[in-house]
Amino acid sequence: MTRIDNKERLLKLMSILREETDEDHELNMDEIILNFKQTYGSELKLNKNSLKDDLHHLIRQGFDVTINQEKDGLPKYYSHQYRLFELYELRMLIDAVVAAKFITKKETRQLTGKIKKLTSHHQGKKLHNEIQIDSSIKSESPFNRRMIHDIHEAIAERRMITFQYGRYDVHKQFNLSHKGRLYKVKPYALAWANDFYYLIAHYFEADEIRHYRVDRLRHVDALSETFPYEPFDVSKYVQSTFHMFAGDEEWIKIKLHNNLINVMIDKFGKNVNIQREGENHFILSTKARVSTGLINWIFTFGSQAKVISPPSLVETVKTEVNKLHSLYFEE
Repeated sequence: MTRIDNKERLLKLMSILREETDEDHELNMDEIILNFKQTYGSELKLNKNSLKDDLHHLIRQGFDVTINQEKDGLPKYYSHQYRLFELYELRMLIDAVVAAKFITKKETRQLTGKIKKLTSHHQGKKLHNEIQIDSSIKSESPFNRRMIHDIHEAIAERRMITFQYGRYDVHKQFNLSHKGRLYKVKPYALAWANDFYYLIAHYFEADEIRHYRVDRLRHVDALSETFPYEPFDVSKYVQSTFHMFAGDEEWIKIKLHNNLINVMIDKFGKNVNIQREGENHFILSTKARVSTGLINWIFTFGSQAKVISPPSLVETVKTEVNKLHSLYFEE
């Protein structure tokens, strides 16, 4: 005959309720005992009164146990219904993990599996993700999560970090920039943009704030050297960049067709400065980092966007338009 002590019985009871019950699935006492025997064997000796005492003990300790008995004389049903996360919240977490390009395919499957364990088995089956894991756009580096952890620690402790940085060439070979020399920076923040993680930091050699794709970092090392707290507005920095291209921040004005208003609000927020321009257009005025990313972003709107200022940006856009014209219309 198999027996388990009181503490083990209590822990197993909590596990059964967490994993096998929810607002749509309940267990009566016989079914709870059957779950115990599936783990410990059919010879396990259990006392129903002891289990009922355990259930009431869990309730007194703040563990959610819902008791359902519709009519006297019928079996009582027990379930654990309160969860830290709602099902839709878990679904959003899974979708975010699957969409994140900096997480490897293997880590994606591991993380989504762990998220599903935050609810019952029955509800976990509903969390099947319909977004397919496209391995062609997923990171191949298994070191990203470790680097992200180390960088977060360095930011929290305000410690300098060094690293190597690189990019892929047309032969799909990863090459280190800066001739492989170390970059030394003050890490300010990690930002998730365009489904990638970026390190935003002050780069000492150029004496300016830059950002770096975390999946392109190599040999990240937190130094013992620290730096004082410096206020930094991460959201403002990310908002002023376009496709995470670096550049000098300037005031820009762009004339846009009215049907682009929601695109602009999505990018800059509802407080963005806009003024009506005739019946069909409006003028957007904002500070932005003038860069190749900005120009490419403007071109996505075709003839529905016209740069008004600064003059240097107007000339740059004109030059790019002429290059496009010659590419398609001149032999």
